[in-house]
Amino acid sequence: MENFTKQEILSVGIDIGTSTTQLVFSRITLKNLASAFNIARVAIAGKTIIYRSEIYFTPLTADDCIDMGAVMRIIDREYRHAGIEKTDIDIGAVIITGETARRANASEAAAKLSGYAGDFVVATAGPHLESIIAGKGAGADKCSKELKATVANIDIGGGTSNIAVFDRGEVIAAGCLDIGGRQVKLDCDGRIVYINEKIAQVIAAERLGIAVGDVADPERLRALARIMVRQLEASVGITERDRYFKMMVTIKDMPLSATPEYVMYSGGVADVYYCQDADGSDLFRYQDMGVILAQELRGSVLAERMTVLKPEETIRATVVGAGSHTADISGTTVAYDRAALPLKNVPVIKIPNDIPPDQPAFAAEVAKRVGWFDLSDVASQVAVAFQGIQAPGFSTVEAIARQLIQGLDLIVRSDRIIIVLVEQDMAKALGQTLRRLLPQGLRVVCIDSVEVAEGDYIDIGNPVAGGMVLPVIVKTLIFK
Repeated sequence: MENFTKQEILSVGIDIGTSTTQLVFSRITLKNLASAFNIARVAIAGKTIIYRSEIYFTPLTADDCIDMGAVMRIIDREYRHAGIEKTDIDIGAVIITGETARRANASEAAAKLSGYAGDFVVATAGPHLESIIAGKGAGADKCSKELKATVANIDIGGGTSNIAVFDRGEVIAAGCLDIGGRQVKLDCDGRIVYINEKIAQVIAAERLGIAVGDVADPERLRALARIMVRQLEASVGITERDRYFKMMVTIKDMPLSATPEYVMYSGGVADVYYCQDADGSDLFRYQDMGVILAQELRGSVLAERMTVLKPEETIRATVVGAGSHTADISGTTVAYDRAALPLKNVPVIKIPNDIPPDQPAFAAEVAKRVGWFDLSDVASQVAVAFQGIQAPGFSTVEAIARQLIQGLDLIVRSDRIIIVLVEQDMAKALGQTLRRLLPQGLRVVCIDSVEVAEGDYIDIGNPVAGGMVLPVIVKTLIFK
């Protein structure tokens, strides 16, 4: 590594969503930013998207599972079209999102696809994680940071609308509603062939007269779309929540501390929203109600009361451009249980710097963000990262440890590894305190001097340098 200066690597992102499946190949340039006298620090110096696949309808089986054979054929076809061999790929990510993440075989599909297409980050993204991924893919986090303002991204796909709110670049809220362009599907003759169960309840309550088998009536679907848009308005605090809002929320409520100043849209419906021909006559060209939903969104109070920004990506916001590696070394003040190592593909939750880590608000924030992940798989792990405090006293370290344990209660109770990343030089004292306060037998890995961001994944290797430090790979999900 000491002679390393610059390297190019090839990456792929695979997104299997409610409506669509797509791949993106990118070339990532890595550069060593350290001098000859410092530990190597490899950073991303540039990224070029070299191939975008066709956008496919996500293939499903008759029993509503992901059709693995069809998905693999799509992957093989796009690798051939790109002129890329699987062995050429250095890194990548497979993300299963939207209603597809709820399919019975979603976790199995993610693992199988990862092994099939390369050694990748694998995430069956829950609604909150998908919201963050889409928000970053759209560029809402960067806009929020540049504008020093609160920006909401609403990613409207086929089955769900994922909302992420960023304040000065940091995620402050995330949520998901069962609202999307393919909640009502049509056949090629314009007859309705599918209505989502929740949407059917709304149709019945509002007596809209929309039923499977009917020829789609634009005005009736427009009335339904207005109800959907009203829920999106309420999700970002623009209007009051009506009786349908709670029903549309996929998991739990999304509390907002402030109404965002700016809004942007991504997802398939956003592709129509920003398109010049969004008001065209072919309302059902996608055999769903997506065009009508986009039109009603254009006329909503969101555009009146908030500044609408254009995203960097619309329909491709959630597809991961690349999983790029940033090699790093932990600080020398670390605490770890050797039996817990190595760790691979652990998602990171990053606690905002303005929340004091020795206060109850810290525990609440940790618990909230842990809840964004689906931990039903016994092998799944989550790492918590925060800035920490410079040269803390013993009582402060103990207070931080207690707040961490409270916030990580779900992790503690499920006997998972406690993984903590802190930027300040305090990991050894914190790790030792966690061991003392936690139930006996729980494994702890606590490292410092490593900077990560929300949505990153990490690998932590076996100890080196006589056990003083741990090699760390930060896998940043890179977007356009």
